[in-house]
Amino acid sequence: MSEVYLAGIGLACALGEDMPRALAALRRGGVAPTPVSVTADVRWPVYTLPQQEGDWTQRLRRTVRNVVAQTGDWGARTAPLFVASSSLDIGFMEHTAQAQRLGGDLQDFAEVVAGALDWQGPVFTVSTACTSALNAVLAAADLIRGGEAEDALVIGAELDNRFTAAGFGAMQLLAPDCAQPFGAARKGLVLGEAVAALRLQSRPARWQVTGGANVVDGRNPSGTEATAVHAMCRAALAQSGLQPGDIDLIKVQAAGSPVNDAIEVEALKQVFDPLPPLVSLKSAIGHTLGAAGAAELALLVGCIEGDAWPVVDYPLDASLGIALSAQAPRKLRHVLLNVVGFGGGHASLVLKDCAA
Repeated sequence: MSEVYLAGIGLACALGEDMPRALAALRRGGVAPTPVSVTADVRWPVYTLPQQEGDWTQRLRRTVRNVVAQTGDWGARTAPLFVASSSLDIGFMEHTAQAQRLGGDLQDFAEVVAGALDWQGPVFTVSTACTSALNAVLAAADLIRGGEAEDALVIGAELDNRFTAAGFGAMQLLAPDCAQPFGAARKGLVLGEAVAALRLQSRPARWQVTGGANVVDGRNPSGTEATAVHAMCRAALAQSGLQPGDIDLIKVQAAGSPVNDAIEVEALKQVFDPLPPLVSLKSAIGHTLGAAGAAELALLVGCIEGDAWPVVDYPLDASLGIALSAQAPRKLRHVLLNVVGFGGGHASLVLKDCAA
C-alpha cells in the first residue's frame, strides 16, 4: 500500500484570490460577508468571491485555472481529477436566459472544469452535499494507496447562485448577519463561495493523509448525528493507527447552528477526553458547502505554514464548555478535520505534519 501526501494547495475564497491574499486578510481580521439578493425584498449575507469580469462560465474557468496553478506544474495532466460540488451548474442556469443546463448530465460541470484545465486524465464528479470535497479526497487517496495512481487532483467548487441561499433561507437555517460558530448569539450558518485545489501524491511531502472515514446516518437528514460523529472520528483514527490522545488539533464543522454546534461538541467530548484544541474556519470564509472539505483543508494548512490564524471576535457559548484556539498549537503533529452535511453525511480526515 502506498502512502498518500498532500503536496500542493490552492484556494480562492472571500478572503482573496490566492493563499497569500487570504492569509493577509486573516491577519487584518478577516472580511465581512456581502448581502446577496435572493428576491427584490430578501437578502442574505454570503462570503462571496472577489468580483470578476465575464459571464458565469468564464469566471468559473478563470478561477479554476488560477487555483490549480497554485498547486504546481502538472505536466501532461493525465492524473485522475475529482471535481466536488453541491451546487454544480445551478449558477449557470440562473445566468442564462432560458435556464439551460450545461448539457443535461451530472458530469457536465466536471467536464467544464476539466476543459478549463485541458485535463487529459479521467474525470470524476463527487456530489454528496457538504461532504463532497472531503469524500473526493478520500476517494483520491484510495486510488493512490491502491497503486492505481501516483498523483490526483481534487477540486472543490461552489460559485455564486441565488438558489442555494433561497433554499437555506426557506429552511430558516441562515444567520441574518454573520457566522458565529459555537457563539453565544449564534443564529445559523452563513454561506460562502470558494474554489479550492488539493494535489495528492505518493511521493513524500510535509503533509501526509494518514486516514479518513465517511459515515452516513440519515436519521437527521439536515443535521449532525452524535453517533455518526463518534463513528467517523474513531474510524479515521483507526485507519491512521492513532488513539484520541494523539490528535493535537480538530478542525470542527461548527457552522453556527444553535442545535448542531451543541451536538457536535458533546459528541467530540465523548471521543476525546480531554478535548484537544479546536479551530473553526467558517467565521472567516463561510460555509462553502460541497467545497468545504477542500477549502477548509487548504486554508488550515495555509494558516499553519503561513503563521496566520482566524480571529474569534465574538463571545462563545459558555454552556458548551469549550474554547477556540487563538493560534496554532505549539505541538502540532496530527490534525483531525471534520465535515458534516445534509443527507446524514459525516466525514473525517487525519492529516500528519511530517515536519513536526
